[in-house]
Amino acid sequence: EGKWIEGPSYHFLDSVYKQLPKLNMIVEDLGELRPQVHELRDHYDLLGMKVMQFSFGEDERKVKYKIPQHCVVYTGTHDNDTTAGWFEKLSDGDKEVALRYMNSFYTPKEEQHWDLIALAMRSTADTCIIPVQDFLGLGSEARINMPSTLGDNWKWRMTKGAFSEELKEKIRRMTKLYGR
Repeated sequence: EGKWIEGPSYHFLDSVYKQLPKLNMIVEDLGELRPQVHELRDHYDLLGMKVMQFSFGEDERKVKYKIPQHCVVYTGTHDNDTTAGWFEKLSDGDKEVALRYMNSFYTPKEEQHWDLIALAMRSTADTCIIPVQDFLGLGSEARINMPSTLGDNWKWRMTKGAFSEELKEKIRRMTKLYGR
């Protein structure tokens, strides 16, 4: 039974930047937002968010292939399914578009998450964040949060030793290759 109220926005951010002029902030600008959110983001030159999982759909006219430079790109966030889980649940049409865009028709199913990771890493986005579950290739069982639900959120934990030396080396090579 809450209600939306306007926050201090410009006054607050003016105060923050007066104290911390070199601070880099990321603004969550996902979903349907009021134009004022984009105006505030642009006024302070804040980094917006782009989620690769939101980039594909069966209707190719709605596919958002281009990731701008001035943003943070994610394969998914804590509020999304893991990339492996997302691939598993895609409709045939959506999966076909995603695989075609990534040229991944011959990638084994259990390795497709790496194609989305590589796509995010080689984007021009200033910053790239990959959830650890995606590096590990885990499915929906490793999802962190299901928005608007209670009870089973924030329970997943990475086990000790989950990152093998081989996996660490693969991540290191990709990070170096794509300049991340």
